[in-house]
Amino acid sequence: MPDDPTTPEAVAAAAERFRADHAKVREQIARVVVGQAGVIDGVLTCLFANGHALLEGVPGIGKTLLIRTLADALHLDFGRVQFTPDLMPADITGTTIVTEQEGEGGRTSRVFTFQRGPVFAQILLADEINRATPKTQSALLEAMQERHVTVAGTSHPLPSPFFVLATQNPVEQEGTYPLPEAQLDRFFFKLLVGYSSRAELAEILRRTTGEGTAAAEPVMDADTLLAHQRLVRRVAVAPHVEDYAVRTVLATHPKGVYSSGENATPMVNQYVRVGASPRAAQSLILGAKVGALVDGRVAASIDDIRAIALPALRHRLVMNFEADAEGVTADRVVENITETLPREV
Repeated sequence: MPDDPTTPEAVAAAAERFRADHAKVREQIARVVVGQAGVIDGVLTCLFANGHALLEGVPGIGKTLLIRTLADALHLDFGRVQFTPDLMPADITGTTIVTEQEGEGGRTSRVFTFQRGPVFAQILLADEINRATPKTQSALLEAMQERHVTVAGTSHPLPSPFFVLATQNPVEQEGTYPLPEAQLDRFFFKLLVGYSSRAELAEILRRTTGEGTAAAEPVMDADTLLAHQRLVRRVAVAPHVEDYAVRTVLATHPKGVYSSGENATPMVNQYVRVGASPRAAQSLILGAKVGALVDGRVAASIDDIRAIALPALRHRLVMNFEADAEGVTADRVVENITETLPREV
């Protein structure tokens, strides 16, 4: 695959290869994971947009299975960290240890050697991330944003591509530590994993209680994924589409110290304490570009942005006390914005 297609014909051919590879990966995941089509599409959008994903759902509904299956479908290094209250930052990033090294004349000397942690993987599963302390959670911040970690004053680059998939349980809150807004903002999408339907649950039983079990096969390697990620950046975005993404983010800013609130809806002014950051606009544009390629287009549309507004924004809104008291969720606010925001101004 050409790294940087320039002519319209080359871009169209690269877009077709993107669609084919996207379909192959999705097909391999569907061999193992039953249902959850929206979640799978969201995870793949994060993957091709070079972002990270947070999966939230009750235990036992396939969050970890989905992530492991994705790793199987990609020829990439896979690492897993099971977050617990006693997990330390060094358990994630790695640590410097003292080793003995034999030199000339049989003399040994002690040297400091960096021992890499599980974060040095191309796909990292951060399982039950909200069970670790804030100090340990913050160990992922630098890795997710800067794509390197610093240990003992030395910076160590992470492999490329680098993709973090984190899971958390929204029900059992005893012994958990809510993710800080700064870390939530590093996630490209927050995806809600729901229960299976009657037909899906029956299919799960057939697949998991019989003699054989399905497995995904690798269908895409790192170089191909990186080429697709570069292609996503080349998808065109018209000025009015970009402006719609900007206005969507500005509409989440309530009137207060940080914003005049002139773009906010009445629901935002009533229930939101802090709106979305510029990273939200980046997620909307990049996610829309992926959606356009999947749909066979090389230009993003307003409908592409509207389709991903919920996963891109829901975790970036800080709701106020009134919202908690009345049971108004961030999803309802985002839906209100997409329903009332004019397509053009």
